[in-house]
Amino acid sequence: MANPLEQFAIKRYAEFSVAGADAAFTNASLFMLVALGVILAFMWLGTRNAALVPGRWQAALEGVTGFVTDMVNENIGPKGRPFVPFIFALFIFILVANLVGLFPYSFTVTSHIVVTFAFAALIFLICVLVGLVKHGFHFFSLFVPANTAKPLLLLIVPVELISFLSRPLTLSIRLFANMTAGHILLKVFAGFVISLGAAGGVLAALAPVPFALTVAFYALELLVAVVQAYVFALLTCIYLNDSINLHH
Repeated sequence: MANPLEQFAIKRYAEFSVAGADAAFTNASLFMLVALGVILAFMWLGTRNAALVPGRWQAALEGVTGFVTDMVNENIGPKGRPFVPFIFALFIFILVANLVGLFPYSFTVTSHIVVTFAFAALIFLICVLVGLVKHGFHFFSLFVPANTAKPLLLLIVPVELISFLSRPLTLSIRLFANMTAGHILLKVFAGFVISLGAAGGVLAALAPVPFALTVAFYALELLVAVVQAYVFALLTCIYLNDSINLHH
């Protein structure tokens, strides 16, 4: 049976360096470009013949943009409208990257924590900068829950601070872990199908069982790919809401 972790290996296609830093073109780079190409094609198809009565592609694009806009309005409010393009770009890139990674012989860029942490770190930095720009040093009152008794502040403030600082880690690990675990599961059960089929005899007759499970898990992984993109975007909205609408 093939190693289920082999699918996550980084393969170098071309060697580059920028200011002495390694910037090699890898399979991760390639499939980021593939995801970007799919997104650009989707945007082009959805806007090339814009009409009052939308066609299929325009309706699909408007559905996605409307979905993201509603998410921002519900979780941030009117003040969050300037961040709709950012949330949209984040959501659609993660969604497409997740879905592209489900095709045979493809590579799932979101299964690498360095990618998900880069997104999470950027979001964390934006949230902090937005909070400081909008509220100044009053932003740090975020770590002091309203109506908290003063004797409890020595306990509550460190807990709130640790929770805030751990956001990039938890946000990145959630996406990375779900995508990695799902792909490993698919690889393991697909390996069972091949192994049982190659064994022949009675064992070959059992091959349809892991095959059926593989199909079921693949359908589940499609759902996970969509849900994880939604959760990532939703949590970004929630974190931005804390920075924009400071309730202290």
